[in-house]
Amino acid sequence: MKRLLLVGWLLGLALLNATEPGGRWVATWATSQQLTEKNNLPPEPGFTEATVRQKLRVSIGGEKLRVRFSNEFGNGPLALEATHVALADGFDDAKIQPGTSRALTFRGMASVTIQPGATVISDPVDLPLAPMADVAITTVTKASPSDVTSHPGSRTTSYFAYGGAAPDPADLPGAKRTDHWYFMCSLDVWTTRPAAAVAILGDSITDGRGSIHNQNNRWPDILSQRLRANPGTADVAVLNHGVGGGRVLRDGLGVSALRRFDRDIIAQPGVKWLIILEGVNDLGTSSPETVAQTAQELISAYDQMITRAHDQGIKVYGATIMPLGGFKGYDTPEREAARQAVNAWIRTSGRFDAVIDFDAVARDPETPSKLSAATDGGDHLHLSADGYRIIAESIDLGLFVR
Repeated sequence: MKRLLLVGWLLGLALLNATEPGGRWVATWATSQQLTEKNNLPPEPGFTEATVRQKLRVSIGGEKLRVRFSNEFGNGPLALEATHVALADGFDDAKIQPGTSRALTFRGMASVTIQPGATVISDPVDLPLAPMADVAITTVTKASPSDVTSHPGSRTTSYFAYGGAAPDPADLPGAKRTDHWYFMCSLDVWTTRPAAAVAILGDSITDGRGSIHNQNNRWPDILSQRLRANPGTADVAVLNHGVGGGRVLRDGLGVSALRRFDRDIIAQPGVKWLIILEGVNDLGTSSPETVAQTAQELISAYDQMITRAHDQGIKVYGATIMPLGGFKGYDTPEREAARQAVNAWIRTSGRFDAVIDFDAVARDPETPSKLSAATDGGDHLHLSADGYRIIAESIDLGLFVR
């Protein structure tokens, strides 16, 4: 009887922690972590005695927030000596809005050491965020591991100041600049509204190659703007888990979608929907002789991800792979046939909860194996800023009405 009572008490506690009456944590911004390549490291002297200010735009707002930092690929401990969060004053410089800077703590302490392979979540901080608010996160480090965890494809400028700069100045004059994010991997908001998130698993097309730096016009950004403007979906957050060069089956510039699935999808608080737009690099890097088999492996991988998401109550929407015709190194008849086979399965298998047919929207009607002039970013694989807007505007917002 005592054992039954203990089990019941533990189950009740778990349910209490899961529901947290009065509100809940929902991720409002996230990015996927990678091992930083040499050419994506920060300017010298890197993280040695560095004050680093990084900016981002959230999707939904909330009453308070917390931030996650990662040392997933570090080959040694990472010490954050001090960390502050503030409302950003645009993206053109390092300025923050006066009076908005708040110190982040970790179990009440200003500094935290993150062990190799680990992540940490800050204590909650009272800084109400409006939907689509611009946020600045400032960290102070004395050094970092030689293997640095980052998201290279930020399309957003980060600022590095040296010489003992504090974490909360209104500006960092003379700061060095680089267009990458380091260590920070997500920002959650506490909200009493019926909020939830859509996570997007993708490659450089989702990561925003071809969009304009510091203008937040990747296709997930445009989707977020549309969700915000629609009363029925205003509380749906958008999490961009695109990785440049990413593949589903095997590691590329980052770890494969199958390897990062739990980290980037299942572990994110509040995810109720998943869009999968990834696979073109799997096809493009397969030889003409093996690409048909790769297509079948891709289909099996999609099937596995659908099963794993459904187990967590997450609906999964399959986005068709857009044309690769004309892209150097990828364009062969065999790869086009494999793309068509994968897209046919996405459209007709019935395994996805819905299909988002980006291929039909982005392709050239006269030459369906190629992108249209309106969407092509110039290399015949990635889209232009206008192209990203076109595909984002094609998405039925009714898919995200609860």
